[in-house]
Amino acid sequence: MNTPFLPLTRPSIDEDTIAGVAAVLRSGWITSGPQVQAFEAALSAHCGGRAVRAFNSGTATMEVALRAAGIGAGHEVITTPLSWVATANVILQTGARPVFVDIDPATRNIDLNRIATAVTPATRAIIPVDLAGLPVDRERLYAIAASHRLRVVEDAAQSFGASWAGRPIGSFGDFVSFSFHANKNVTSIEGGALVLPIDMDPGLVERYRLQGVARSGFDGMEVDVLGGKFNLTDVAARVGLGQLARLDEFTVRRRLLARHYFDCFDSALGCDLPVMDFENSNWHMFQIVLPADVPRAAFMAAMKERGVGTGVHYPVIHLFKLYRALGFCEGMFPHAERVGRAIVTLPLFAAMLESDVERVCDSVTESIAGLRQNA
Repeated sequence: MNTPFLPLTRPSIDEDTIAGVAAVLRSGWITSGPQVQAFEAALSAHCGGRAVRAFNSGTATMEVALRAAGIGAGHEVITTPLSWVATANVILQTGARPVFVDIDPATRNIDLNRIATAVTPATRAIIPVDLAGLPVDRERLYAIAASHRLRVVEDAAQSFGASWAGRPIGSFGDFVSFSFHANKNVTSIEGGALVLPIDMDPGLVERYRLQGVARSGFDGMEVDVLGGKFNLTDVAARVGLGQLARLDEFTVRRRLLARHYFDCFDSALGCDLPVMDFENSNWHMFQIVLPADVPRAAFMAAMKERGVGTGVHYPVIHLFKLYRALGFCEGMFPHAERVGRAIVTLPLFAAMLESDVERVCDSVTESIAGLRQNA
């Protein structure tokens, strides 16, 4: 009997959530409504009572956060080159310029030691990214931001359910952006949420979320800012509510599977493994960096032949054509470039078994050995 293909990720959606979605569909109210309000309330409770607004993507939350913070033309925003391209695209959307800072090769997050030298009179904000669910050091991050009077928009798209010093990500800090895309630890199929700082008017964020519209009475309508179409549907929110109730279960399971990866992985292969953090990280992804003699595309093809899915998260942003046209070039951020060329994401999701992890590790060993033998 053929062994089933093991995908890179797969959401765990229970029957109660499926029934709940059916109930929403039958209700006749399927766009933003009571389910979105309930989802926002549940997210607020998770974030220590802070104001939270739901969106149709994590990308939208970051763009709105920048706009609400007054970021625009002539400004600079510091971020990492090793992220999903949306992290930098939203900066361009506001008319500002991204300023990349190389990564710490161990954590693969932005190197906080390099931020100060990247600050200029035009710098207005920092967007740190919690790659694979491993949080950036929040104490150091906010100390740097405070010393230069910068806003922080936490790209916590991958770190929902993670923590720092015992506090859930999102329960403290400035703007915090979450994603609930289908591949995230908690999903609403597509969706995101923005946690607001205490000095931010939720009404302004709501207007940015939906065409800048503010309603009053039965027929009053006004538009005072240029908003977008970023609202979340009730169908998506109902999925998110079902997922949120299982967050602790998912996090515990992912940490257990990540531990098993470390137990089973062949250290003699020469791969760089992630930081072993089982207190703060939510283990959104388990990523290895291949040794220089193993071509990534060939490795991924070999894994597929063995029935194991893999992914690339991420090629570095500054070497895409769009960013090369802005003056970025190869060699500017060597740590990020090395990792971006060789990083591979291995399967990790809550429904996996320990035997699945063992299968992946065996497949990695076999794939690398086969490629080296044929080199």
